[in-house]
Parts: sequence; C-alpha cells; structure tokens
Amino acid sequence: MLRYVLTRTASLVASLVVASLVIFLVLEVVPGDPASFMLGMNAQPETVAALRSELGLDAGALQRYATWVGGVLSGDFGTSYAYRTPVSGMILDRVQVSLPLALLSLALSTAIAFPIGLWAAARRGTPTDTGIMAATQVGVALPNFWFAMLLVLLFAVRLRWLPAGGFPGWADPVAAVKALLLPALALALPQAAILSRVMRSALVDTMSEDFIRTARAKGLTRWQVLTRHALRNALIPVLTIIGLQFSFLLAGAIIIENVFFLPGLGRLVFQAISQRDLIVVKSVVLLLVVAVVLVNYVVDLAYLAVDPRLRRP
Repeated sequence: MLRYVLTRTASLVASLVVASLVIFLVLEVVPGDPASFMLGMNAQPETVAALRSELGLDAGALQRYATWVGGVLSGDFGTSYAYRTPVSGMILDRVQVSLPLALLSLALSTAIAFPIGLWAAARRGTPTDTGIMAATQVGVALPNFWFAMLLVLLFAVRLRWLPAGGFPGWADPVAAVKALLLPALALALPQAAILSRVMRSALVDTMSEDFIRTARAKGLTRWQVLTRHALRNALIPVLTIIGLQFSFLLAGAIIIENVFFLPGLGRLVFQAISQRDLIVVKSVVLLLVVAVVLVNYVVDLAYLAVDPRLRRP
C-alpha cells in the first residue's frame, strides 16, 4: 500500500514539473510579442523595449521560467499584461463560477448514470437494455452546445423557469444556482450517457465472475447480487471515468460558458489568448493541469478503498 501511494505521488510531482515546462515552452514559441501587441503597430521601439523591461520579458527564458514557477508556488501568478491587475484575483473570481459548475455537472451526471447503468445491467439482453443503450448512444453523439440551446429555448424562453444566461454572483445563492442549473445540465447529460455505458459494461463483465455465481447459488436475487457484490467490483473503471469527466468539466466547458455568458475560467483563457495576455494563459492553463493531475491522483488513491488487492504489502 505504501509503495503504491509513493509511486503515485512521485508520478504526480513528475507530471506537474513536465506540464509546467511544456506550457512555458509552448507559449515561448508562439509568434508575436505581447508588448508590441499592447502598444500597437505604430509604437516606437524604445517604448516597446521599456514595456518589455517592465513586464520582465527582456530576461532570459530560464530566469522567466524560474520566476513564474516560484511565483505560482507562493500564490503570486503575476500581473495581467492587458488589465494590469493581479492574475490571482482574476482566477479567483472565475473559479467561483467554473468550480461550482463542474461539481454540479458531475453530481447530476453521476446521479443520472448510476441508476441507468444498474438498470441496464440488471435487464441485460432485454428490450429495456437495448433501448437504454440506444438512448445513451444518442446522448454521446449530441453536441452539448446544441443541447444547451434547446434547454434555453424550453426552460428560459418558453417556460421562463430559469435564466437564459449570465451569473449574478453568490450574494444570492438561490439565483446563482438557478443560473448554473441549465449549463450544468447541458454538460451533465452527455457525460451521464458515457458514464452509464461504462457502468453497464463493467457490471456485465463482473456478473460473469465466479464469486457472482457463488452468490447466486446461495439464493440471492439478481438485483441483490448486482448491488451488494458486483457494484463495488465494477467501480474501478467507473471511478476512472468520473475523474476524467471532472477534469473535462472544469477545463473544457469554454463553449458552454460562452453560450450562457458565464464568467468562468474557459472564457478567461479565451479572452487572454485573443489579447495576447500570455501570463494569464500560462497561469490558468497550469492551474487546470494541476487540477486534472490532482483529480487523477485522488482517483488512484480511491482505488485503495475499492480494490483490497492494492492494500496488500
């Protein structure tokens, strides 16, 4: 068990180091100069040089990398080139939208997928199973932004139950949750379709194991065997997909954030790229990579609770 944890921790640290290097190097080779972009094409060379010095862009690549990483480790993400405000404050404002949206989407996805996957596995080979799998295939194929627009037309325009977009802030929690509900649902349903298919496949594979036949021989019903014995043993691939889905929901919701005009991390990165605000791009992308790596690390540790074989010395 200790060896397993140490191995995963070493992999976590190595992944973060490599990710920071890749992010820095990729943005280094991007053509264009942020100082020239900020000042315009007609700026004098000495003015551009002065701004580059002020922004720290005239230092060597190794020094800039060390300064950036050191600042990130201390909580100082630098100052935005475009807005001249601390990047950490900009990220904190946007995380208050993106993180609750990702968590709400993941909760909805899991709440929908688990009973559907269990029901399909319990009715394996029946018309019910076939219908559920066909419906989930449609859910996987549908673009979430198209589905989001349908939700807006139904619940915001026609029924007027929920707002069509924008975010009022957390001063009014009820209004904030209502603003996030439609985008969370648009993100959750395609992910629920994927998760339910994985759940059903994992349960079907587990139901063919010897210990399941032993449980059935003891007189347990199919549903009791499914929920008491098969479910826990089928959770490893399900946990993997849940971890990947949370990473996607946190880092990949840029289209949904633009559809609903949500001031999240996705829109922040999009705006920073269009303005050549590379310090914001580097910091936000690194933060998202850290979140993805940490979630995968937590999922790896969660395997210890699910699979007793990993706890053996």
